[in-house]
Amino acid sequence: MDLTSRRPRRADARRNFDALLAAARETFAEQGAQASLDEIARRSGTSIATLYRNFPTREDLVEEVYLQEVEQLCRAADGLDDLPPWDALVRWLHRFIDYIVAKQALADGLNRAGDRFQASRAALYAAGTPLLVRAQEAGVANPDPSMEDVLMLIAAVSTVQFMTDTQRERVLALALAGLRV
Repeated sequence: MDLTSRRPRRADARRNFDALLAAARETFAEQGAQASLDEIARRSGTSIATLYRNFPTREDLVEEVYLQEVEQLCRAADGLDDLPPWDALVRWLHRFIDYIVAKQALADGLNRAGDRFQASRAALYAAGTPLLVRAQEAGVANPDPSMEDVLMLIAAVSTVQFMTDTQRERVLALALAGLRV
């Protein structure tokens, strides 16, 4: 599913657009959604005018970075067919955790009521559901939860402040053990 639609057609404009997104992703991860737009333009090697030409508002830029993260996560689900069902599901859920971390940095700047945000949520469910169904049909995942249930569980675990990464991994392993048959 193509959630991002602003990418320009001309090669030079695409390079600037991609550089802005890369710089924004990095800067937002470090400083949150309120990071300086001047800093993003500087890191991208473009001008602030180029940033505003591509993204007229901060919200436009934040949304585009977020949607790009969703698209990458959705595409990752397609490449897991060669793994056993449980391993494919768990690998994708680990990618989902990385997405949650990126989303937390952008959360303040997202319009959650917007159509593109709602489409991204539907895309995530559509990407993950075949992995869950395959694991359920193989008898390695609990047949009761939906993908929405599973993503809510993993998101809840991912957003808690843990003392260490090891502790986060132990708690995630407990959550996944509850999903496994």
